[in-house]
Amino acid sequence: MDNVKVKVNGKWTFINDIRKVSVYCASSTRVGKEYVEAATRLGELLAERDVTLVYGGGAVGLMGAVCDAVKANGGKAIGVIPRFMVEKGWLRLGLDEVIAVDTMAERKHIMAEMSDAALVLPGGVGTFDELMDIVALKKLGLYLKPVVIVNTKGYYDSLANLLEKSVTEHFQDEKFRQVWRMAETPEDAIDLVFSEPYWTEDVIVKAAQ
Repeated sequence: MDNVKVKVNGKWTFINDIRKVSVYCASSTRVGKEYVEAATRLGELLAERDVTLVYGGGAVGLMGAVCDAVKANGGKAIGVIPRFMVEKGWLRLGLDEVIAVDTMAERKHIMAEMSDAALVLPGGVGTFDELMDIVALKKLGLYLKPVVIVNTKGYYDSLANLLEKSVTEHFQDEKFRQVWRMAETPEDAIDLVFSEPYWTEDVIVKAAQ
């Protein structure tokens, strides 16, 4: 996809050609309403920008909320889901496309391959695994696109502190900070997806050290 630098209101900024965004998030039905509201708002914004949602295919929790909002606002959604989850009845019906896979690893690979950016909402260990996987891929230069964490209610503050410590304690180069971006609101997250520059070789080499 193209990454174009343009001048907006006297300032240079990047405008990304974003058509598909992978969203990683929780399937829990017990989370607070603020998390559901943020996921719903993110889905609305994706539909407004004519961006196709690529997600885990679930029908409930934040997965269901973001997909329901996309579809309710005329957007498109692609579900990438392991077959055992389909057999358990976890698949959201009415998706524009369903890609059934054999393993969780295959699911992550396809979601990364299909996407022009990655957005991470709050979630549990499954979401943590997906987040760390995409961060590791970007650090190694295997995923060059924006990775944005939606930090609803400060959910990822502790993780941000841990990642920062990995830099200050010299487990990561300082350029590792550029692997991801943190957003407090869905609106800020969408803006970052469209403006965060794609990685170049010089950044990759330093961040991978």
